[in-house]
Amino acid sequence: MSIAPESRAAVYAAAKRKAIVRLMPLLLLAYFIANINRTNVSIAKQNLEIHAGIDAAAFGLGAGLFFVTYAIFEIPSNMVLRRVGARIWIARIAVSWGIISVALMFTTGPVYFYIVRMLLGAAEAGIFPAILYLITRWFAQEDRGKMSGVVLATAALSSVVAAPAGGALLSLEGLFGLHGYQMLFLLEGVPAIIIGIIIFFTLPSGPEDAGWLTESEREVVLDIAGGEQSTHETIGGILRAALANPLIVIAAVFYVFNMLAAYGIIFFTPSIIFAMGVENTFHVGLIAAIVSIGSAAGLLIVPRFIPRAGGEMRLLWCTTGATIVTAALFLASAAGVGLPSSHALQIGILALVMFFVSASQPLLWSSLMARITGAVAATGLAFVSMFGQIGSFIGPYAFGLVEKNTGDANASVWLILAATVCGLALLPLLARVLGRAAGPTSSSGGKERFGDGDVTP
Repeated sequence: MSIAPESRAAVYAAAKRKAIVRLMPLLLLAYFIANINRTNVSIAKQNLEIHAGIDAAAFGLGAGLFFVTYAIFEIPSNMVLRRVGARIWIARIAVSWGIISVALMFTTGPVYFYIVRMLLGAAEAGIFPAILYLITRWFAQEDRGKMSGVVLATAALSSVVAAPAGGALLSLEGLFGLHGYQMLFLLEGVPAIIIGIIIFFTLPSGPEDAGWLTESEREVVLDIAGGEQSTHETIGGILRAALANPLIVIAAVFYVFNMLAAYGIIFFTPSIIFAMGVENTFHVGLIAAIVSIGSAAGLLIVPRFIPRAGGEMRLLWCTTGATIVTAALFLASAAGVGLPSSHALQIGILALVMFFVSASQPLLWSSLMARITGAVAATGLAFVSMFGQIGSFIGPYAFGLVEKNTGDANASVWLILAATVCGLALLPLLARVLGRAAGPTSSSGGKERFGDGDVTP
């Protein structure tokens, strides 16, 4: 079917509205639940220490081990997704992580905690790059930054809900003879199983499988966003291709430092709040939600300024620099140097730190999705996500070691400062490779479809 150029924008707009209504809510709900199951141990930290004998260092190691197996299985998971389809594979991911999350309720010591956290990472591996990959298949580049920001904001909003909800569940200590952490893992794991079943019966694997698109809408979406490509890669081939692409490598290293800072804050904000003298777990959850709101705000607000800023890089410089400044302000307040040693002020500053740390993420993903799609999209995005999990592992573990050895949860914020300075040092290189990748724009005629090599919009 041939569609007149003047009609393509209207047809794509109609298809986009359908995808936003029919596709995105399901993906966002899955990612919302995934992040609750991934991070709910943070609010259970004190309860696990009391009833399961898990100290700060053991907790940090267990929290971080999730990301080891998550990283190892990230690329294999996305290779399988492209062979069996998004519907089957994302459903499998959700059901399996739900079952394993429930298994955390049987934690009685560090070894079991480590094993189940690693199993949870393996089960959940691939969910985030799978969603990003589906975004590249359904949306034009101009919409991908906003869509990825919404996905990432869902993770932050999950913490807003999970923190007070987790605190409330922990207060059910003794109900049915269970400890608070057992009620938490049980009642927050079951919804993942349910959403997995719903996905299996309702999610289309791509535009070509969506019965609710018209033929003209399907044609335009496949043409603008790019159709499916070959699925015969090997892990070795993917890694070689990724390591040969400087854009992917530099973006991956930057993401390591960003994730170190982000997950260090996520897992240890409750500890910082407990150190302020707040003992009620529900109140800790409510205060922690303020920091999560800061994260969600950064993810939703900053990507909207990409067109006005002339691209992602200018904003990335701003968010990275602002992270350094706000982390330094937190440390100054905590030490009572130059700023009042006010707990309310420190929570507000920590929310700002998370605002800027989180805002960097959709900027990075948007710049990548502008330049990699087709066969390279699923695996290239998975490689960056996989590599970033190194930071997700190091962050909680390092924060735990710092807290254990210093007795001061606030001291761990120095790690955020150091990691972000390293990320800032990478930005000139990232700007250079992004400029090269975006160079030959004129040869593409502005079409939102790219090839499989060094790709350009």
